[in-house]
Amino acid sequence: MFTGIVEHLGAVASVALKDHGRSIVIDVGPLDGIAVGDSLAVNGVCLTAIEVDDGVVGVEIVEETLVRSNLGDLAAGDPVNLERAMAANGRFDGHLVSGHVDGTGRIGSVSRVGDEARIAVEVPGELTRYLVEKGSVTVDGVSLTIAGTVGETIEIALIPHTLAVTTLGLRKPGDTVNLEVDVLAKYVERLLESR
Repeated sequence: MFTGIVEHLGAVASVALKDHGRSIVIDVGPLDGIAVGDSLAVNGVCLTAIEVDDGVVGVEIVEETLVRSNLGDLAAGDPVNLERAMAANGRFDGHLVSGHVDGTGRIGSVSRVGDEARIAVEVPGELTRYLVEKGSVTVDGVSLTIAGTVGETIEIALIPHTLAVTTLGLRKPGDTVNLEVDVLAKYVERLLESR
């Protein structure tokens, strides 16, 4: 389980193609305490560390993950949002994030006002029912509050800190982002369907 509070902006060190997926090595910088078998959210996708060596972590990405996320677009040198799994005795920031990405959206526009920004994200139609104004959404692993919704587009207001310490400060129109809707909304929907 994660919270959507990005701990570090890492970088892809290398990408190797496999028959049905990819192996990626990530420079995790100052993140410590990661061991083989641990979960690590990379742009919001929960991945398992299969190799850990002196500030770099190797992960494998299967076809299902490539289809549902933007991780297939990663190349050496690309920045990535990183978050270690939440410790049971840790402080809870952000919101409940599973790291199980629901799909991808597309950046429609980026408007800058001083140090702040508003980003419009075009969302797949099947996810819009889970997205409400002032509700939670995870975009590339970042826990955010939805500032507004219009049809199949959500708008996010970003503070200078978020722009500086996550990949969202680098995003431009047309970019693909990972989306995870609020898991509680999905459970509520399922419970109501069974009544």
